[in-house]
Amino acid sequence: MLDDLVGAIRKRQAILFAGAGVSMTVGLPSWNTLIEHVAQELHVELADLKEIELNHLTLAEFYRIKQGSIGALRSWMDRNWTIPEDKLKASKVHELICKLDFPIIYTTNFDRNLETAFDLQNKDYVKIVNAKDIARVQEGVPQIVKYHGDFDDDDSIVITETDYFDRLSFESPLDIKFRSDALGKTILFIGYSMTDLNIRFLMHRLWRTWSGSGYERDRPPSYVFMLRPNRVEQTVLEQWGLRVLTEKDCPPEQALEVFLTKLFEELEKAEIDSNCHASANMNFL
Repeated sequence: MLDDLVGAIRKRQAILFAGAGVSMTVGLPSWNTLIEHVAQELHVELADLKEIELNHLTLAEFYRIKQGSIGALRSWMDRNWTIPEDKLKASKVHELICKLDFPIIYTTNFDRNLETAFDLQNKDYVKIVNAKDIARVQEGVPQIVKYHGDFDDDDSIVITETDYFDRLSFESPLDIKFRSDALGKTILFIGYSMTDLNIRFLMHRLWRTWSGSGYERDRPPSYVFMLRPNRVEQTVLEQWGLRVLTEKDCPPEQALEVFLTKLFEELEKAEIDSNCHASANMNFL
């Protein structure tokens, strides 16, 4: 199944869509840590939150109502979700993402870890957070699109329930850019929990766009990497035209690194085979 994906990456016709699981490989706190911090700051009992199964979106909404803005919360997240450079430099996952050289990387992460990883690998990139940044796109320079915002811009961050509901219209400049970028390209989703409704809705909308076009058979293949095989999820995602990739015999905490390593090795092998074929043709001529 990797052949089509490797081919799309080689032709620079593939987009990477990276979620929180990518940063969690280097120790990024989970959403539970955020919930605990907000509860403590607002003097809300955690036991009460667990009883009503309150998620971080609703709690962040409550925070903004009570505090007037998410500024202080953003500052706390920025301090606690920034990974030291030496740790990022040792991250095989981030190194492989840089080496795979996707022309466009979308991420729902607020942190700067991808950008720092590119800096550490001495790779140029353009960071895109808003409509103004889209004008900075340069031919041949990878784009890192902060789809849910960036710590440098409070207004861009999608963290509360209202933020998410507003984004479900998919009419913001970044949504329009994504539809344009994604329509004719292969997409690889990594680092996501399939319980993330926003991402599931995005996948569904992409499928609906193609199915409504009358040219669904011409849609480039897209992929979701899952840490654990799940027959139910796989069936639903395949219905939406997404191929599910897993590392069945690998511990979940190592699965993403193992998968990206295999993908990079296959890419290198394809490059070598292509060069050998080209050389053989030249010798024949």
